[in-house]
Amino acid sequence: MKRVAIVQSNYIPWKGYFDLIAHVDEFILFDDVQYTDRDWRNRNLIKTAAGPKWLSVPVRRGPRTRLINEVVASDMEWPRAHWLLLAQTYRKAPCFEEVAPAVERLYLDCRADRLSDINRHFLQGLLDLLGIPAALSRAEDYGAAGTKTERLVDLCRKAGADEYLTGPAARAYLDESLFDRAGIGVRWFDYSGYPEYPQAHPPFDHHVSVLDLIFNTGPAAAGYLKSAQLLRNAQRRAGGPATS
Repeated sequence: MKRVAIVQSNYIPWKGYFDLIAHVDEFILFDDVQYTDRDWRNRNLIKTAAGPKWLSVPVRRGPRTRLINEVVASDMEWPRAHWLLLAQTYRKAPCFEEVAPAVERLYLDCRADRLSDINRHFLQGLLDLLGIPAALSRAEDYGAAGTKTERLVDLCRKAGADEYLTGPAARAYLDESLFDRAGIGVRWFDYSGYPEYPQAHPPFDHHVSVLDLIFNTGPAAAGYLKSAQLLRNAQRRAGGPATS
């Protein structure tokens, strides 16, 4: 049984995005589709004393029909600026000193200019911090054909998937009958019911970047995901320490 998820890349996404990755055997970055402005592709939220604040990767202006993997950063000073703002915002968080060196390296080592490559750089680095083993791939490498659901089915078929895992928002457009005809099961991921963790500046907000969880809980971060038991089992099989 091989389970696959197919999602556009996001910049430092929320914990649910990483939880979805942890539940699949292959996570396909669906970046050969149209880029949308003012979306999660190039920005995300952090929690500050003044409330949620956007961190946005500045991108060059381009045609409205450009693809996500065609979008390029407009300057290369943003990684340092983002890191300085994160350090200022989270310097008093319980686990900041413990995780700051690794997060700072992620920012200072980011030299990519394509948004897709930037997002993948941070996704892989944050997956490593969370202890989530993951196989990331790109949709364009498969050369899938068709439109909307047809293309998703073709990607799953070419990736050798038996099951497709997707979020509840896909119910608005997904044609499950096409998956049925291809012999691929569809499973719906539930993003509700996450436990709260120690977070400054109430009220609690689940929908901020996973960096908020990491700075506040450090090595215990993965324990706040629904995939915590999956990760513990994988670590035991690998002979490593279990995630708390």
